[in-house]
Amino acid sequence: MSDTPVSHPLALGPVAPPASTVDGFVQEFLNNLNFRQGVALSTSSDNDRYLALAETVRDYLMARWLEDQRRQHERQAKGVCYLSAEYLLGRQLDNNLLASGLNEIATEALASCGIDIDELRRLEVEPGLGNGGLGRLAACFVDSLATMSVPSIGYGIRYEFGIFRQTFVEGQQAEQPDQWLAMGSPWEFPHPEAAQTISFGGHTESYDDDGTQRTRWVPAWDVQAVPYNYMVPGYRNGRVNTLRLWSAEATNAFDLRTFNSGEYSEAVRAQTFASNISKVLYPEDSTPQGKELRLQQQYFFVAASIRDFLDRQLAEGFDLKNLPERVIFQLNDTHPVIAVPELMRVLVDERGLDWAEAWEITRQCFAYTCHTLLPEALEVWSVDLLGRLLPRHLEIIYRINEEFLLSVREQFGDDEMRIRNMSIIGEHPERSVRMAYLATVAGAKVNGVAELHSQLLRDKVLPDFAEFFPGKFTNVTNGVTPRRFLRLANPALSSLISDTIGSGWETDLDRLKELEPHAENPAFRAAFAEVKAHNKDRLRDELMLRDGLVVGEGHLLDVMVKRLHEYKRQMLQVLHIVTLYEGVQSGRVKASDITPRTFIFGAKAAPGYAMAKRIIHLINAVGSVVNNDPRVEGRLKVLFPPNYNVTLAERVIPAADLSEQISLAGKEASGTGNMKFALNGALTIGTDDGANVEIRELVGDDNFFLFGMTEPEVAALWAKGYRPSEFYQGNEDLRRAMDLIASGAFSGGDRSTFEPIVSNLLYDDRFMVLADYGSYLQAQRTVDAAYADQDAWTRSAILNVARCGFFSSDRSMRDYIERIWHTPPSL
Repeated sequence: MSDTPVSHPLALGPVAPPASTVDGFVQEFLNNLNFRQGVALSTSSDNDRYLALAETVRDYLMARWLEDQRRQHERQAKGVCYLSAEYLLGRQLDNNLLASGLNEIATEALASCGIDIDELRRLEVEPGLGNGGLGRLAACFVDSLATMSVPSIGYGIRYEFGIFRQTFVEGQQAEQPDQWLAMGSPWEFPHPEAAQTISFGGHTESYDDDGTQRTRWVPAWDVQAVPYNYMVPGYRNGRVNTLRLWSAEATNAFDLRTFNSGEYSEAVRAQTFASNISKVLYPEDSTPQGKELRLQQQYFFVAASIRDFLDRQLAEGFDLKNLPERVIFQLNDTHPVIAVPELMRVLVDERGLDWAEAWEITRQCFAYTCHTLLPEALEVWSVDLLGRLLPRHLEIIYRINEEFLLSVREQFGDDEMRIRNMSIIGEHPERSVRMAYLATVAGAKVNGVAELHSQLLRDKVLPDFAEFFPGKFTNVTNGVTPRRFLRLANPALSSLISDTIGSGWETDLDRLKELEPHAENPAFRAAFAEVKAHNKDRLRDELMLRDGLVVGEGHLLDVMVKRLHEYKRQMLQVLHIVTLYEGVQSGRVKASDITPRTFIFGAKAAPGYAMAKRIIHLINAVGSVVNNDPRVEGRLKVLFPPNYNVTLAERVIPAADLSEQISLAGKEASGTGNMKFALNGALTIGTDDGANVEIRELVGDDNFFLFGMTEPEVAALWAKGYRPSEFYQGNEDLRRAMDLIASGAFSGGDRSTFEPIVSNLLYDDRFMVLADYGSYLQAQRTVDAAYADQDAWTRSAILNVARCGFFSSDRSMRDYIERIWHTPPSL
């Protein structure tokens, strides 16, 4: 989309980019080093050089960015405003070098200055602005929108500390601030002059406006939302879109009179209070204060974003009745849903539209992506909290709900159970607003993110709404950007692909199908296996340098990297490791009979999620025992590098042999890690859950290790009455593994340390780890047998790559455009 042009007619006119030559790059780099960093090359630090390099690459993108803004403001084409609480961007330098085609020029230019560009790459600190798949998906989507030349702005929050930096203290997770901004960020452009005032609290009052009764909101306090812009370049197409992140500041940051009276803390209280809003991603919300801060965050960024679009992106004199022809606001999960009553408030209270026409506009301007099937993840906000923090918005939600329920009664009559089930306002356990329901009522479309997820969303999560709005629900299966997760993350495989099928596949991933015949070519299989071995060596070097961890030589790399949650079932993988170890420890199994494996975990647990943190502790404890037992030396390794992020993912994923996608069927919405692994030649062991279903259908049963119950079988077992202890009693391997954990073997003999995990599995086990254990173990034996034939394994890996082009985020964007947004490219 665009920024509002300043008054001078040439202010956003064409700007010449720097010369794309080695000499031109050297000159720009030295200019930035001298005049922006204020140092000479001879006295510059590595950080000075990194910042100058980043600024030089940024300058090459700048001219096109400004031109795109000018053209979009001039053309006023329809575009996408992507509203997301997370953007897990990864490092920007390599991505921007790739997108601009400057990598070789920059490498040669720096070498001529005596600088190794790889040394500077390592200095970049990854922004911790996301926690997992949701944030990485948003980053992939904005990348694809730019690559496809679709006008868009990504809106979010510039968290000062982002998600926490994970460390381990005696095997237990410890959270440290992620000071990603400590050395500054060369990729952002602050615009304090474009700040928006965001209000909270207070009360509402009615007044007469020339015979029309209207309502005004009288807030109690406000903060400033200051935008920081990031460039989002398309892949070698000259397009540069914008990611706009908001930082909170006080409207009156410093009280000089109070300071001079000696009350120094009180003098900056307003600034401290305001800055808390954009301090950290997902503040702990187990307290009332934490819940309030989360709601403040959500309203803060969507209110700033909507006002920014209306005030700065629309042409002067724009008729707001035509707003649906100009923008679609995509709600990335429930976090931004408070944007619905905010747009209504602005249209009715501030712009003077009547309710009916404002609602007609609003319901065409929003679309909602649901990313979960877990009831606890569908956000609700208590009426008390909403009424205290956003009183006008609560009134608007009440009216939306009242009119919606009238229409439900018109269609279904006085079916009170249906009315209660569909009401946006829930009554139990407390009176609250169900944000997923609000998004469904207001959204032009509602989509799930995999075929199975979308079906379950319609049939089980929101069945009454699907019946009432039969044309509203659709599916868009997630995807990942091949630029970062193949081209950048796996240069060796990318080169092999280009050498084999030619260039251009980076923006047309379906072309990977051309690799399929080469799976039968022994020479190609050998080259592919060599790439995998190279990637394992690369990971081995990275983990040794980063964490002092040693990957086993010649091992099958068995990888499970994802947010730590019980439904992801990291415990199933732990039980498999303990089963293998117990077999050797007890003498029932010879170590030499075990396929050599290195198990790699990567996961963060929410700070307040006690069980997840216990599981992390157990994984590290098992690793400590297994890695130091000479009986399994050379056969089993368990590695858990802390602070898993995009940068580490770019090393782990290309090296993996086996991808663990083992959630309970019907619980994972989609997954995107499963796609990244398959595209990089890892085979999947997984349940029929989320996008696993589509991966298996595409790659074929022979190239996928399926295990576990189906979603209907899970539902049937719950209905019958699931008793996990019966599975414990009925499976000797499971009983031995759990008894070994319970014995204190991994906790220095202290039986109480992991007792909560064992008891949880035996008497609760709501994600049916024990029920699927037997099937999982059998599938792992099949993995061992398959891996023994390395040539056949490589063939299957090639077919995974060749058949997974569907999982490009470019294809996801095409589906959104065709099914939901109707936003064609704007060249």
